[in-house]
Amino acid sequence: MTGFDPTQFQTVPHGHAFEDFEPGRTFEHHWGRTLNEGDNSLFTTATLAYNPLYFNAEYARANGHPNTVVNPFLVLCTVVGLSVEDLSEAGGPFLGIDELTFHRPVYPGDTLTARSEVISTRESASQPAFGIVTWHTEGFNQHGELVIDYKRSNLARRRGGK
Repeated sequence: MTGFDPTQFQTVPHGHAFEDFEPGRTFEHHWGRTLNEGDNSLFTTATLAYNPLYFNAEYARANGHPNTVVNPFLVLCTVVGLSVEDLSEAGGPFLGIDELTFHRPVYPGDTLTARSEVISTRESASQPAFGIVTWHTEGFNQHGELVIDYKRSNLARRRGGK
């Protein structure tokens, strides 16, 4: 038996370089994600988010919801995750999220989709191998209703940047 040699496998680059992001360009992120009760329970417990809306169906119903509410930060993490392949998979540090709005509750069984638009790009003064890109991302449920939106910024590696 021979040993494993990783050099025998060709690497396939993923994501986009800084130069690929022009203001106004829109990305329809191709994956959707259905959130279920298990996702919600695990995330809520792991993050110690003990709001009874997220894990007590009777409490949620008593407060006007048809079922437990999916933890909004799980919604945020899911929508960010849906956008990574198109926006930041090529690498570059995450710089932050601004203007985050949760528009409506998400319930177990809802399927989220997302799209992002490039709103600005600029050179990085301190990191010449990178530029700074800001996107406006919107997340929707299966009915096409806006459930979340925010602006996110990352350093994006320049083509040929080291």
